[in-house]
Amino acid sequence: MITSPLINTVIASLAAGSLSVVCAIFVVLTARPTWVPLLVSYAIGALLGAVFLEILPHAFTLSHNADLVSMTVLAGILLFFLLEKLVLWRHVHAHDMTEHTREAHESHHRTGAMVVVGDSVHNFVDGIIIAAAFVANTQLGIVTALAIIAHEIPQEAGDVLVLLHSGLSKRKALLFNLLTSVATLVGGVFACLALQSLQHSVPYLLAMAAASMIYVAVADLIPGLHRRIDVKESVWQVILIALGVASIHWMHILVGE
Repeated sequence: MITSPLINTVIASLAAGSLSVVCAIFVVLTARPTWVPLLVSYAIGALLGAVFLEILPHAFTLSHNADLVSMTVLAGILLFFLLEKLVLWRHVHAHDMTEHTREAHESHHRTGAMVVVGDSVHNFVDGIIIAAAFVANTQLGIVTALAIIAHEIPQEAGDVLVLLHSGLSKRKALLFNLLTSVATLVGGVFACLALQSLQHSVPYLLAMAAASMIYVAVADLIPGLHRRIDVKESVWQVILIALGVASIHWMHILVGE
């Protein structure tokens, strides 16, 4: 029987995947990487806002063991650090565009296939996060999906730019982006169906989702902003981060019960 969380997860995953493709097409047509840092700043605020205003409060509410939820977040952050160290999960973000582009030309290991595999795993996990949020609460699912989508914009822009600068044609870069976007839907449907019979695990999966989003924001995105020390750019970074947090708060009010 089709459940409401499943329908919501499918809609949110399709929205995230569609926006990913649209973003990729836009980047290919405009090719202005200077816009990406602005999107990154907003994504940081949206991610952290979703974690501390929505995801963690719901995880603590659903669980009878707050200490275990906190330990799960800590363990998750350490796990994602190790995974990135082992190159099992590789985030390719727009703020590292200069570094990634240089690596693409200097190393034969930075291939289109590696980017596609890494992004597919990342999108699959995003689908699981969206599903867990909708299984827990519709409001939480909406806010989480919006935060994921906000995060997808700079990430997908960075992915396409990396593929283009590593020598792939525009057509192939767009094709790869389309293939990776499907992983969000696959992960979301898989997790949503599984979580229906594993309700007790939802608080801790939400904690792992929070850890993932904290790690992306703090370890992957924020360091790139520190490379831009211009006062004007720094002011815009703060404004857009605050706007990202505020958008999550406003969405909480709009969809609040």
